[in-house]
Amino acid sequence: MYWLIGRQSTMTIGNKLLLYNQVLKPVWSYGAQLWGCTAPTNRQIIQRFQNSVLRCITDAPWYFRNDALHRELNVDSVDQVIKQRASAHLTRLRDHLNEEAVKLLDVEDLTRRLKRTKPHELA
Repeated sequence: MYWLIGRQSTMTIGNKLLLYNQVLKPVWSYGAQLWGCTAPTNRQIIQRFQNSVLRCITDAPWYFRNDALHRELNVDSVDQVIKQRASAHLTRLRDHLNEEAVKLLDVEDLTRRLKRTKPHELA
């Protein structure tokens, strides 16, 4: 993919960004509402990947901040995408016709021994 989005490519930044959104982003965002419960270091690995791809697309210098890059390109960070997808997943689960699926949201008597993040806590 570097030959398409790298600095030698003749594509415009808009087309490179479209290529990222259509090809690369679905790869890492598949199941984000569920694997958002993973350790922060795993999410940081995905965030570093996204940052390097965006830098490659724009040919940004090393001193250009990542958050400025995200803001200029109107691209959400990995944590924001996870929260959006988890919120949409929670909404679909609340409106589900199957009673067993709705029972997954019942967390009243939840005793926890481990510090794990649950999918309903992401939204």
